[in-house]
Amino acid sequence: MNTSKENIYFDNNATTQIDERVLDAMLPFLTVNFANASSTHHLGLKANEGVKNARVQVADLICAEENEIIFTSGSTESINIALKGVAENYSAKGKHIVTVSTEHYAVLGTCKYLESKGYEITYLTVNSFGLIDLNELKNVLRADTILVCVMYANNEIGVIQPVKEIAQLAHDAGALYMCDSTQAVGKIEIDVDALGIDLLCMSGHKMYAPKGVGALYVRQHMNHIKLTALTHGGGHEKGLRSGTLNVPSIVAFGKACEISQQEMKKDGERISTLRNELENELLKIEGTFVNGKTDNRIYNTTNICFRGRDANVMIGRMKNIAVSNGSACTGAIVEPSHVLVSIGLSDDDAFASIRFSLGKFNTENEVKSVVKIISELTQLKY
Repeated sequence: MNTSKENIYFDNNATTQIDERVLDAMLPFLTVNFANASSTHHLGLKANEGVKNARVQVADLICAEENEIIFTSGSTESINIALKGVAENYSAKGKHIVTVSTEHYAVLGTCKYLESKGYEITYLTVNSFGLIDLNELKNVLRADTILVCVMYANNEIGVIQPVKEIAQLAHDAGALYMCDSTQAVGKIEIDVDALGIDLLCMSGHKMYAPKGVGALYVRQHMNHIKLTALTHGGGHEKGLRSGTLNVPSIVAFGKACEISQQEMKKDGERISTLRNELENELLKIEGTFVNGKTDNRIYNTTNICFRGRDANVMIGRMKNIAVSNGSACTGAIVEPSHVLVSIGLSDDDAFASIRFSLGKFNTENEVKSVVKIISELTQLKY
């Protein structure tokens, strides 16, 4: 068993450790430059400059314009603003929205709410790799479809959807395309224009910034998208999200985006090597297999089924190792992962699966330790 006092953190899809450079960037806005960014005095103007700079940094990461970035508390809020905003503002065209059965619960829960308000939601299926069928998407699109919402990289199995092709089909049908890119932004290059994305969600704490900050990209050039605000008050963030700006976290988010833009290629190569080593070694254990597609997924993620074992029991016995048996947002729900069930796993196999998501602070020694500990655990009777 793992008796080391050192924690091994392989749950980076749930949240990440803050980068020290990010922390250094935000600290002055908690101490010296603490003013309200909406204040017109000299201290407020300094805080506002920090926000402006961060907006440029976020926009640059996804090849957007700074006036297309709306700061939020994270992806869940961004998703709610986007889905509900499109639903209300484009209802004259129709009330049909298309999404996928394996989306994050932030999307699925919001869609369920919209169904209660009279909107029709079509949930696309996925194959055993977790990919949608583009022909199915094409066949369900209608004249009254206002939005197609398909995530970039799945948070549980890491599969990457054909984003550009999805956007094209949506646009051909006169619909908008929204992409939950929470697990992709900061890991891989994203160009919203080249991909045809109209609305994009991102969250700081998935990319080494603090929790409680994120952004929503809302296309303004080539197709001026209008959303109905959910929060009213001072008219902050172009009227879409009223409330005093969280300047320290926004500055931190901007710095994280800048670092990601500079280092993602180097980080990706190193992290993918670690992930592959971990996966290859764990697959030597009898009865194991990878859930989802292995050649078209985000480089830090592997989801492995340890058939015949109980993942919760295994996780409980790995005292100093942080891994996951699904999305962190549903960790308290005792039911099989909806993603794993959607790709065809039985409930037993879903309950036997563990997600490993690595980050830039992980090491090869940690990989070796985890392999050793899990190999020992799988030999135990329980």
